[in-house]
Parts: sequence; C-alpha cells; structure tokens
Amino acid sequence: MKTCNRGALAERVAVVGGGIVGVAHAWREAAAGAEVTLFERSRRAEGASVRNFGMVWPIGQPAERREAALRSRALWDEFVCETRVWSRPSGSLHLATRGDELAVLEEFAAAGPELGYDCQMLSAAACRQRCPAASERVLGGLSSPTEMGVDPREAIATAPAWLAERHGVRIEMGVAVVEVEPPSLVTGDGRRWQFDRVTICSGADYATLYPDLFAEHGLSRCKLQMMRTAPQAGGWRIGPMVASGLTLRHYENFAICPSLEALRQRIGDESPELDRHGIHVMAAQNGLGEVVLGDSHEYGESVTPFDSEEITRLMLRELKRLIDLPDWELAARWHGVYAVQPRPGVQFTFSPVDGVTVAVATGGCGMTMSFGLADKMVHSRRGALAGAGGLS
Repeated sequence: MKTCNRGALAERVAVVGGGIVGVAHAWREAAAGAEVTLFERSRRAEGASVRNFGMVWPIGQPAERREAALRSRALWDEFVCETRVWSRPSGSLHLATRGDELAVLEEFAAAGPELGYDCQMLSAAACRQRCPAASERVLGGLSSPTEMGVDPREAIATAPAWLAERHGVRIEMGVAVVEVEPPSLVTGDGRRWQFDRVTICSGADYATLYPDLFAEHGLSRCKLQMMRTAPQAGGWRIGPMVASGLTLRHYENFAICPSLEALRQRIGDESPELDRHGIHVMAAQNGLGEVVLGDSHEYGESVTPFDSEEITRLMLRELKRLIDLPDWELAARWHGVYAVQPRPGVQFTFSPVDGVTVAVATGGCGMTMSFGLADKMVHSRRGALAGAGGLS
C-alpha cells in the first residue's frame, strides 16, 4: 500500500544507483513528496552495499557526525519494520586483549558520555557473559547499545520492491544512465528522460558520469577482503557485534583518546604487516547463523581483482586471538570496493551543474550513515527552498 501523497506538480527526481546511498536518497525524496525514479544499471545491486558486515555502527562516528548517525539508526528501525527484513539490535562490544587497547577504551568510556555516546566499560568476565565467543585473552571491553545488525544482501535486494510498493518510486533495474544534461537524462537503451533534479549515487564507478569531476577531486578506491563461516550449529549466537583493539586506529571517534598514538606505534612496530594491509578485525552474525568476518583495506594502485591469501591468513590469525567460534569453516570469501576521498569525511557531495548532485559514500560507512545523510540533505534543500519562497 502506497503511503505517498503527491500533487500534480510534484518535483520529478531521478536517483542513479541502487546501492544503499541510492536507496536512501530515493526513500527520503519520496517521503518528502517528490516523484522519484530509481535507476540501477544491474538487474540487482552488486557493489559494496551487499559486500559488507551489515553493521549499522554509530559508535564509530565522531561527535560532529553523531546526530546524523543516530538519525540513520532510527530510519533503519523504520526500514526493517516496514520491510520485515532480518535485523538484530544487538549493540557492539569492543574487546581489548592488550593493556594499551584497554587504556584507549577506558579513556573513551570516561569521555564519551559527555559527547553523547551511550557506552560503558565491562570486565573480562562481563564481556564473556555478553559474548560467548570472547577469548581467554580478553581483558575487558567497551559496550554500546546503539548498534544494529542487518543482512546487507537481504536489505538491498528487498529495497526496490519496497520503495515501489510503499513509497511510489518507479524502479528501473538493469537500466544504465549514460548521460546527464539537465533536464534530460539518457539511458543506455537510447531513451531520453526529463527530470527536475538528478542525484547520482554511483559508488566507486568514476568512469560513466562526470569522470573529470572525480579526477579533479582526487577520489580513489579502497578494496576490502571479507569472509563468512557456515551457519553455527545448534542456534549458537555470538551476542553483540564484535570489534577488536585493532579497530581503534581506524574509527575516528577514538581520536579523542590520548593513549591512541602509543597503540598505533606499538601495532606498527610489532605487526607492520597489519598496517600494510589495513587490517582491523571485526565479527557479526547474521540471521542465518553465519558469522561475517573481516576486514582489510588496500588503496589506490594496490586495488586489484585478485584476493590475497596472506590477507586471509592474517585476518584469521587476529580473529582467533580475539574470539573462539564453535565452527571456523569458511563458506564464502569475497572482496568489495568502495570510494575514498583525500579529505576526511564519509560522503563526497558536489553539484557539477544546476539540478545535479553527486552523492558518494567515501568512508566505508554507507550502511551506518546513508539514511541519515540523505534525510539531512533532502530536508536542508527543502528548507532552503521554503526560505526562498519556492515551496508552499
């Protein structure tokens, strides 16, 4: 049943790209009253949006992005309620197996609440009670209730039909947009479409639309390797989603901790191979009982189509120091590629011409941030139009 209510003069908006960023913009535009068409060049989205942990991870965002992350988390609640896709509001647990990791977590637990983070330190025993997989090496951990697990394969596959049926979005799967000249848009089958605005959510594809723009702003690619186990037997559950002490040098929220630099130095001195491949390990269990494991980060010229067995070995080495799974049998391995930009941030946005906005997730946080950032962008634009007398 459609819930949209549009007048005859509703703004016509095209969204190019059916990954999580495109889904987010199509949803929030339609919810704001636009007449939306979503284009996806493949029959189903196959990029980074379906190749990740499925972690909605507000704890990893710095204080200045905290509000958008929590708004995104609230919109995920709406999404899973309406679509009935699997989700688990399990929260997160950062596990420390070394003293310097524990020091960083304790510093964050002391400073975090004043910055709006709902988190607390747990003893080693409490960590094992919450997370049956926590290894004997665990010294303690940082617990947060705000994180949610979803299955990205299911969520992204379900989204197009939900957008069409619930929000009146026209879905054009398997239709590539090859040219944008406002107000016209041309697809690979030769059709020319007319829209008032176009939002391009093209991920790590820098060649099809506005290639000069991406080159000018220095966007590049990051490749991550991941894997998942077979379903754990007997309904065994890992508990919350788990992050290691290695992740503390990756997520920007921990930059406020004075001990972080010493931790970075120790890892670099002891395990330069982890820095070389950008390895920081995490684990999340989906509704099928599979445990998703990863990941690594290779940038620029290091991105190749070929996966590295050394990286897989190193990830498993670090994971087995952190957690004990009943069954480590691997059912699948894969890699994903996402966009990165030289400046800090989790999204690249730019308007190359009037009526066109490029919005690309660049920080590997698309699942966490896209709903909130799209909502903020749509409301900011409508607020600006209303202030200028462009909306009634």
